[in-house]
Amino acid sequence: MVLRLLCVLALLLPAPILFAQSVGPEVAAWIINADGAVGYHNIPSNVQNVRYSDDNVYVSCTCIPGYDIGPWPGNPNQARNQDFVFRITRHPQPGMPLATPNGHIGVWTNGVSIFNARDARSYNNGGVWNQNAILVEASSFDACLGHPAPNGEYHHHLNPTCLYNDRDSRRHSPIIGYAFDGYPIYGAYGYRGGDADSGITRMRSSYRLRSIAVRETLADGAALQPSQYGPSVSVQYPLGYYVEDFEYVQGLGDLDEHNGRICATPEYPAGTYAYFVTLDADGAAAYPYTLGPTYYGALPAGNTGPGSGHAVPTEPVISYTPSGVEYRERVGWGAWPNPASTSLTVLAPESAERWRATLYDAAGAVVVAPFTLGAGTQSIVSLGHLPEGRYLLRLESFEESRVVQVVVAR
Repeated sequence: MVLRLLCVLALLLPAPILFAQSVGPEVAAWIINADGAVGYHNIPSNVQNVRYSDDNVYVSCTCIPGYDIGPWPGNPNQARNQDFVFRITRHPQPGMPLATPNGHIGVWTNGVSIFNARDARSYNNGGVWNQNAILVEASSFDACLGHPAPNGEYHHHLNPTCLYNDRDSRRHSPIIGYAFDGYPIYGAYGYRGGDADSGITRMRSSYRLRSIAVRETLADGAALQPSQYGPSVSVQYPLGYYVEDFEYVQGLGDLDEHNGRICATPEYPAGTYAYFVTLDADGAAAYPYTLGPTYYGALPAGNTGPGSGHAVPTEPVISYTPSGVEYRERVGWGAWPNPASTSLTVLAPESAERWRATLYDAAGAVVVAPFTLGAGTQSIVSLGHLPEGRYLLRLESFEESRVVQVVVAR
């Protein structure tokens, strides 16, 4: 209870005014493409640039991830470069509940758009019974659970499985995105009691399917006119086909009606409001999947609606260049110093017992022979024989592979 009160006070107090001199997670969490890597159709991938001021972070991205995407069965659209610049406030504040609109409602840390649970279609175009994209459009999702909109905007309506290790239940999930109200979005696992000493648990949604056979009322009990009725529950229109088939039950799970809560996190030890991806006990997506039907915070103008996502800074901004230390502190593994001169310390992740590390040059040739590290262990690598330039460090286990760029400069 004390932690919750402190968190609420922290959210309401005025923000510090020297943010440009510090780098918080809202600046450092982004996956920045520093080596010109390309993704789908040779489009530059991930986040291209991060700039920040005292008040805002400007995230430039193509909406193309660094992992492979497609194909999209039955979907005629193709992913295209969106050339987005999203503006994320550094001082989020609670606000009146505001419905998340169609289109992008936030952005993942790799610059890919977040869409809500709806697919922008409704029964008889009445706008009352809105189709659940996760059920209706699932056949068009690729292996990473994303697909492109008609404008070519690649996006996820639900857990972005290729972005992070969504099965790691041993530690607090990382920040995997930011909602456009400025609050962070985490993976499915958080602190059980809201603080670091309470253990780790899966964050449970407080929504459930309604017990209805006909669609003549809304979840709040409001009766509809016959012209607003939806189709009866059937094999063709099962429960969950429409987002209005779900109801919020306070206290049913760990999260509120926005699919978040006030709590401590590794990046915000003093507390913050945070959204969580929701999965069921079997690891399947659970409604409302990412953000709830409404934002928790006040929504700054410019990121949602037709033609949005092309912010132009009207204030002095600083370009953010991540260092190896910042990367290591954020994700729990990496290499430092970066840039490096004569040696490099490599720290292996803890998600696998054994890792093989290899350093490659820009042409893909091995320049440091593979060596082995255990979970969470580190090793020092000599770089004295290498010319200045950019290199790729690859860490591989039986289950996964991770890559980080290393710069050698003297």
